[in-house]
Amino acid sequence: MAITLNFFWHMHQPDYRNAEGKMHMPWVFLHAIKDYYEMPWLLSRYPTLKATFNITPPLIEQLRIYIEEGIERDIFLSLWIKEPRDLSSDERSYVIKICHSPQFDTMVKPFHRYVELFKRDDLNDNEFIELEVLFMLAWCGNYLREKDETVSRLIHKGHGYTGADKQELMDALLHFLTTIKPFYKELLEKGQISLATTPFNHPILPILIDMTNAKISNPHTEIPANHFPLVEDAREQVRWAIDLYEKVFGCRPTGFWPAEGAVDEKSVEIYKEFGLRWIATDEAILFKSLSLDTEQREELYKRYAYHDIFIAFRDHRLSDLIGFTYRFWEGDRAADDFIHHLHAIDRKVENATISVILDGENAWEFYQNNAFDFFDALYRKLSHTPWCRTVTMDELSRKHDVDMPRLHPGSWIYGTFDTWVGHPEKNSAWELIYQTKNDFNHHAPQLTEEVKAQITDHFLAAECSDWFWWYGEDHYTDYAEEFDELFRSHLITIYKLMDVVPPSSLFNPIAGNRKDLHALINEPKFSIQPRIDGHITSFFEWLGSGMIDETRIFSTMDKVRGPISTIHWGEDRDSVFIRLDGDIDALKENGMVRLYVRELNETIDIELNRSPMLGDISMAIEKIIEIGINKRLYFHGLKQASLRLEILKDGEVVQVLPGVSELVIDLTEDYSKNWFI
Repeated sequence: MAITLNFFWHMHQPDYRNAEGKMHMPWVFLHAIKDYYEMPWLLSRYPTLKATFNITPPLIEQLRIYIEEGIERDIFLSLWIKEPRDLSSDERSYVIKICHSPQFDTMVKPFHRYVELFKRDDLNDNEFIELEVLFMLAWCGNYLREKDETVSRLIHKGHGYTGADKQELMDALLHFLTTIKPFYKELLEKGQISLATTPFNHPILPILIDMTNAKISNPHTEIPANHFPLVEDAREQVRWAIDLYEKVFGCRPTGFWPAEGAVDEKSVEIYKEFGLRWIATDEAILFKSLSLDTEQREELYKRYAYHDIFIAFRDHRLSDLIGFTYRFWEGDRAADDFIHHLHAIDRKVENATISVILDGENAWEFYQNNAFDFFDALYRKLSHTPWCRTVTMDELSRKHDVDMPRLHPGSWIYGTFDTWVGHPEKNSAWELIYQTKNDFNHHAPQLTEEVKAQITDHFLAAECSDWFWWYGEDHYTDYAEEFDELFRSHLITIYKLMDVVPPSSLFNPIAGNRKDLHALINEPKFSIQPRIDGHITSFFEWLGSGMIDETRIFSTMDKVRGPISTIHWGEDRDSVFIRLDGDIDALKENGMVRLYVRELNETIDIELNRSPMLGDISMAIEKIIEIGINKRLYFHGLKQASLRLEILKDGEVVQVLPGVSELVIDLTEDYSKNWFI
């Protein structure tokens, strides 16, 4: 028996350009120096392996601007390159905000001087330059650190950076950007990769075509009352994407990753109309389309087509292991675990075809070393695994086993569209689009073709999925106001192009007041002494504990929610206590909690079907899981313990907790400041 493995890496950033063409945020540039070359380079080091890369049009367009025009149209980078003395106080604060945005443990901590400056607010101009340079070096990927002389020398220098260093670094990075597109073309011509793209502005095509798809997918979803089909916009999104791809790569694309894996039968008709041969989406769509139970996983590993379009269905579990779980593991261990999962499928399913599809850029900043250790180990081991053959999507799509009679509308987020419509903020954004489209249709006869073309550009940009992603409560970003402003700016510009006063509603922010993510974490207030019996014995026993509500921190897209919904923690003089709430019955048979203590580099395994008392760890599982850990024996000499929890079922990790950062317990806390009457 053997398996066929399809790695599919989706490279996407929204269009950060405002109506004047200025890029409000620098993430395209930063991921370019960290990920867009690095990911295919990691694969190229193992020539027998293959993969598919999806590169979206907004990403292609903005990379072109950097290459052809430099950094003048990037608001942040044009401030970054200036002398600190030439910045206003607001500009200086904005630069610092961006320089404080990287993941601290994985990107800041490797640079000792960066840590020193990161924690200070009173930087002089020389220190400000150091912070800027260290920020940019932290974003440089492993390829640049290894191959680029300027980057390597500046990292080795470590501190004392000057304005000249800053300029030399930017020159080197802008030159590096010119090598990205040719590298993809080289690997494409060698046959080691397939390339694909996405409808032009990354829209949710099925609800653009027909908003009632959101209701079909989930009858409980509230949709805008004034909706109407935007079918021609949908066709333009596909047409423009194909034209840009052909211009950049010299050939037409063979397939698409529909934005957010969003599909329906009408969008497939459009893809077929434009000559595409394949698309990809999530396993949830397959199970709903064929009315399968989600445990009938053997059906996932066949090859499918709908209406002569080949469809690859994403293995959600395997993809999420890479996207979310392995970031906390040592590279070889993670690679071995992934191959173990492949082998388990190989033993159960004859000639299985497995598609691992996920974001190709955002997860790696949560890994140590930008995930180099993981990918190097994984690719090395796969290249010596005779029963596993990697393929590109072009190769995979050449034959199929099953013709699907229907295709359920939905996305890769639980097979619904609720991430982009349904919440009042999301619906408000859609209603503004429909209102603007109605007003445009009214004024269109008086407009020139040139103006109508400009307006079409802004409509397509306003239909980007990313704006709706950040509206509502299911995702958090420090830049919600910037995303909100960018979305509304496109609609405001449409009215200006029509020479019509924009409605006042377009000047009112849609996004409500956003709390810092850590405001969703309630820290412990005072000492607790719960009875470890698996029950909430009294109202007071966990009163004062810390609490994290996992359902608020992450949306359903970010990972398959595991059985645990909330975490409580606290301590007294002798013990640390942890309580887990959720679907506890699912863990009573063959369940385990594995605790990682970062300061000790040790793990504590707690089997949930053993005796309630486990020596120096007390545990009980009934209505809730309660755990008590002896401080003296397990945390002796520590001032704090940074914990990660893995929830295992039948030996497989089904959830990693907390969903954000670590559970940091101050072992010296006496709570005296919190006494109250």
